[in-house]
Order: sequence, then structure tokens, then C-alpha cells
Amino acid sequence: MPAVNPEPHPSSYYAATRREAAEFPVLSNEVRSDVCVVGAGFTGIATALTLAERGYNVTVLEHHRVGWGASGRSGGQMLGGLPGEAALEKYWGRSHADTLFELGYRGHDIIAQRVREYGIDCDLKYGAIDVALRPWQAEQLKRMHEALCLRSMESQVRLVPAGELPELLGTDKYLGGLVNMRNGHLHPLNLCLGEARAAVDLGVSIYEGSEVTGIEHGPQVLVRTSQGSVRADTVVLAGNGYQHLEPAVLGGKVFPAGSYIVATEPLDSREVAQINPLALAVCDMNEVPDYFRFSTDNRLLFGGRCNYSGREPRNIERTMLPRLRKIYPNLADKRIEYAWGGNIGIVVNRVPLLGRIGANVFYALGYSGHGVSLSHAFGEVLADAVAGNSGKMDVFARIPHRKIPFGQKFGSQMVALGMLYYRLRDLL
Repeated sequence: MPAVNPEPHPSSYYAATRREAAEFPVLSNEVRSDVCVVGAGFTGIATALTLAERGYNVTVLEHHRVGWGASGRSGGQMLGGLPGEAALEKYWGRSHADTLFELGYRGHDIIAQRVREYGIDCDLKYGAIDVALRPWQAEQLKRMHEALCLRSMESQVRLVPAGELPELLGTDKYLGGLVNMRNGHLHPLNLCLGEARAAVDLGVSIYEGSEVTGIEHGPQVLVRTSQGSVRADTVVLAGNGYQHLEPAVLGGKVFPAGSYIVATEPLDSREVAQINPLALAVCDMNEVPDYFRFSTDNRLLFGGRCNYSGREPRNIERTMLPRLRKIYPNLADKRIEYAWGGNIGIVVNRVPLLGRIGANVFYALGYSGHGVSLSHAFGEVLADAVAGNSGKMDVFARIPHRKIPFGQKFGSQMVALGMLYYRLRDLL
């Protein structure tokens, strides 16, 4: 019997409440596949499942466990829109506006359809709100509202004046909000594991504990691990913030940024009704935002404090508690039962990297914190490209990306210095 990867998922609320317990073997021989996907987070699993639904033979290689990275540790907010919209519009003008808008919400539809079709129990709930901490952010929310109404979403979005927010969110810290009922939140690890189970049921082979050590290009691509290999017609790189392959093309373009979350003890129904009676996912408008929501068992999951320097805080709970208590001082006595963090993939211009290397190696990474939904949309775009329809992929592949020199360590420090400007702007 093949060995399985004994490595556990990183400790978190999500790992403690996962509903799928599948373990997958370590690759220990050579296999043949139509497509080899490297990475078993949302991008990799979503792409593999889409390809399997279309009849492809797919092998997925994962260094750690399915959903081990940001996909299984994130805030779980399912948000529409595209990061880097300004850069996309600057390059393309309005010529691809409809395509980009539809793509920004396409992942929502894919997730909802899979939850229904495959019976994935991931606590999917609709409703989210962006909130302003500064007057200029409140004005930005008004412009966002106008833009969404022009896209026929007027029945799903609502501007909330500052005076109504204490009733809606139990705090007077915000100057305005924009509710979007098309957005939502979910248990990310259970979604990823549920999609992996669905993919396996359709014939996908998943190998955990199987780090890719090298790729040999050719008409067929040879993907090597320490104990085995996959020979495939096509390869998809889906490592996001943990990506290290193909450095000549992708190196210096995506940098890991740490984001951290704490989960309180369960709150009682009275406290929930006072703080967030509609159970909305909340995200502030800062460039380095705080975000929070209720879990299905009424814990407040509060996250933020992106760290661009590569240094993790010594104590996540001690780091995050002042931020939580600033918004909800009435929760100061609540026990923190879980605290965790992980890396998201940040791109300087915020436009995700989507493209190909040579004829048959594709990649998608760098969602800059918007990966829950967008990774599913990109999984579909990648599957289209594998089949020869690369139109949507090419919209992104042509966007120029600045490559930061000096390697991962010093490059991350340069990104951290650059982000100081935005941190200062958040304070104005």
C-alpha cells in the first residue's frame, strides 16, 4: 500500500472543524496523465475538477496536504471583483470591461453550483459589507455602489450611512458601508476538501507529501518529485504564495504576505444579534485591511495585519487582540480559542498572474487576498486554455508585471518598504 503523508494541517479553527478526512498517498512511481496540476489549494483543485468534468485524466501533486496553504487558512470571504482593476483598465481601456466584470463574479457561481452538485458542507452564506474608516473611503464606496448599479446589481447592493452601522455591526467605528448580497463567506478548508473529494470521484489522482523538485519541458512535460514523476501533455502551476518553480519567468513577481486570524469562543445569541445580526462578512477599505465574520457556531473570526516583510509575529493572539478590541471593546473578556496565520500571494500591481510558459505549461497565482472566488474562475479559464481556448487567459497574460530583484528575502523587504506608503495613507 502506498505511504500517506503524515503531516497534519496547520493548527486552526478550520483544521479543527473539517468535515472531510481524506488522506492521499505520496507519489512513489512514474505515472502518465493528460494534465499534471502542481498545488492542491483552490486553484489546483478547482482546475483539476473542471478538467475532470470535461473528461481529462488529471494528476495533482501537493507538497503538503490538500488546502494546506492560504486556501485552507484564509478569512473565507467570497468577494467579487478583480484586484488590480486600475492596472487592467490602464492597459486595456474599456475594451474588456464586460469580460473582466463577469470574471470577477464567475467564481461565486462555480462555488455555489459545486456545493449543490457535490454536497459540499462548507457553511456557504451570502452577504458581505465593505466599511469605510476615512471620509475618502466613504466617497469611494459611493462610486463602487454606482458602478455596481450600472451592472444591474441595484437589488443586491445597498449603501449604509454611518448612523445605521451601529445597529448593523454593533460598532460606531465606521463612516459608511456598502452591503453586497452577492458576496458571501464560507469554511474554506471544507470547500477545498469537498472539491478534492468530488475530483477524486471523477477520476483525478491526488498525491500529498509530493513536492515537485523540477520540470523538464518538451512535447510532453516531465514533472519530478523526490520519489516519483508525472509525464503529462500539459502542466498547470498553482502554488500561489508558496510558488517557487520556473523562477526565470515567475521569480520576483509574487511575494508571500502573512495574514493572521483569531477565533473567539462561541458567542451567545444575544451577543450575535448585537454585533452582526445579518452575519455579514466584513472588510474595511484600508490597503492593509482588517476583516471579520461569524463562523457557523458563532465564533468571531477576526483577521488582518498583513505582514509583507516575511517575519511572522511571535504571538498572533497578542498581535490581533488590540485590533479586535478597537472595533469591539465589549468583547475584551472573550477567550481566544484559535490563532493562526498563513501566506497569501501579493503582486505589485495587484493583477493576478495568469499565462503560459512555452506551449504547454500554464500558471495562475498572485490573487492578493481575493483568491477564494477568483481561483475558481481562473480554474475554468485554465481549463479552457488547456483545451486551446486561451482568449480570457490572454487578457491577463499580456499585462506587464514588474519583477523585483534581489531574490525572495530582499524582494519581500522592498515590498514591505513600498507598503509603508499605503499604511500611512490608511491613517489619513
